[in-house]
Amino acid sequence: MAKKRGGRLISSAGLVNYYESEDRRAIHIEPMIVIGVAAAVGVIIILLNYLLK
Repeated sequence: MAKKRGGRLISSAGLVNYYESEDRRAIHIEPMIVIGVAAAVGVIIILLNYLLK
């Protein structure tokens, strides 16, 4: 059998390598903040849709 080479994924056009970057200048956002903002925007849209009908 052929030997398996340990390497990174080649798929996704390099996005895997991009997101694994540990650049100090990059913006770091906690996942729970993203979920909270998305939920808040959803609630606001539903409320505006209900109030403006």
